[in-house]
Order: sequence, then C-alpha cells, then structure tokens
Amino acid sequence: MAILYVSVHGGHSGGYCGHASDRLADVVARYYELGFEWVCITEHMPSPSIAMMAPEESDNGLTVESWRQNFADYMSEARALQVEYAGRMDILVGFETDAYSGYESAVASLIEEHQPDMIVGSVHHVHDQYIDFEKARFEEASRLSGGIEQLYCDYFDKQFELINRFEPAVVGHFDLIRLLDEDYPHRWDVPEIMQRAYRNLDRIRELGLILDLNMRAMKKGASEPYVSEPFMKYAIANDIAMVPGDDAHAVADVGGGFEEGLSVFAARGGSTNWRKPGIGRHVGHRSMA
Repeated sequence: MAILYVSVHGGHSGGYCGHASDRLADVVARYYELGFEWVCITEHMPSPSIAMMAPEESDNGLTVESWRQNFADYMSEARALQVEYAGRMDILVGFETDAYSGYESAVASLIEEHQPDMIVGSVHHVHDQYIDFEKARFEEASRLSGGIEQLYCDYFDKQFELINRFEPAVVGHFDLIRLLDEDYPHRWDVPEIMQRAYRNLDRIRELGLILDLNMRAMKKGASEPYVSEPFMKYAIANDIAMVPGDDAHAVADVGGGFEEGLSVFAARGGSTNWRKPGIGRHVGHRSMA
C-alpha cells in the first residue's frame, strides 16, 4: 500500500531558528520533491524574555524585539510559500509553542497578531529548564521537581495545562520528557506518571486534537517515535488521531525517520489514514476569550 507523505510538525529552518539550518524555501522545496501531499510549517515561537532564549539565540545577538520581528518575517515568507505551492502541495502555516514562564500571554499575542492556520502545542521546559537540550539542564529540572519521577509528573501536568489553555490542533512530541533519560521505559511502570499521561490522552480525544507521531526520535537513533509504545497503543485503541511529523530542522531532515517510524506504527496496528488539521480550528480561541 502506498504511503501518503504528510507532516503535522515541520519546516524549522536556519533563517528563523538558531538550532536549524538551510533556507525555509529550500526546506519546503524538499517536501515537494519528496511528494508530500501536505505539510504544516511550524516554526518555534519567539521567546518573551531573554532568560528563556536558547543559548544559540542570545549568543547570536537576538533580542526579544528582534526575534519577534524575525518571527513576523517567517510568517510573511511562509504565507508567500503557501501561495506559491497552491494547487501542488498544501501548506498550513503555524507555529510551535513553548510552555515557560509568560508563555500564555505570549502565545495569545502571537495568535492574535498573525492568525496562524494551526499551532503545535509543545512543552520543552519544566521549571523553566530545558528538558531536551542538555543533560545538566534536565538534571536541574529533576532536582527542582524533587526527583526524576516527579519531573515526569510535572511535565505531563504542564502539558495538560497547555492543552486546556490553547486546545492546539497538534500536540507535539507527546513524551519528549524521555529524550535524555535512557531508562525511560521504567517510568511507564510508575502509576502517578501513567495516570497523568492517560489523562492527557483522554483530553486530546475529547477535544478532537491530533497527536504528533514525531519521527525525529527515529532520526536520532531511538527505537520508537515520540508517542512511546503504551501511549501509541492507548491512542490506537481509543481512536485518538496520530499523524506523522518529521520535525525537520534542515533540508536533510525532511521525511527523516519515516520508514522506520511507520514500520513501528504499523506493527502496533496504527492506521495511515492521516487526518489533516482544519485551517482555523484549534488555534487558541479559548485564550482569546
């Protein structure tokens, strides 16, 4: 059976992301070359404070104001590409959230100003510490939580807050908290962690959101995509939509990990009848009330 290539979470590029490379136009061209039917371009949101910037951004001289302007430039270019590829490849223009201090008003402001087609709701921080950047920051977040198991609980609580606050069309890399924890399968034996994760999945189903079947983990050498085995099986059993996202950060990343990730997904009974986010749905409307 032929695979329909799509991405609900992709399109990071060097012009607009400090840890990405290549031009956005080249990244989008690669999606087209590989035969993607549709793709969501979802650049990272600009930080509302210097303290929450990634080192590569502040080291490159970005300020809160210049990064916000850079994001506006991204939205403008992405909209132009959307028009350029119309009729050949559908492009949804959005952005990826963070969930650090001040994110609520920052996300709401970006939605109001730029009117994205959709957003990806992602958590990269707990206690304002990156949990996917370097081991030292992950360990500091764990210390602030009072231990690694509580860190997982705090991560899923923060994710639940984000889901309820913004109802994002796509929930990004659901179990990213596992990235720097080689013993993560053991965390799925902890009832307090699993209760929170299943609670979040139930809420995703209730709201009709999509889980990012994030293939970047496979590209980094993991044995399974983000949405680990217990959560993937739960989502499949409960009709929770999962759709691939390559989370591309360069031309070479486009479509990366798809074959391996989809093999895992199919082996667990997943359907490749992908659901496309509806334009204008789940872009934070509750936050603007």
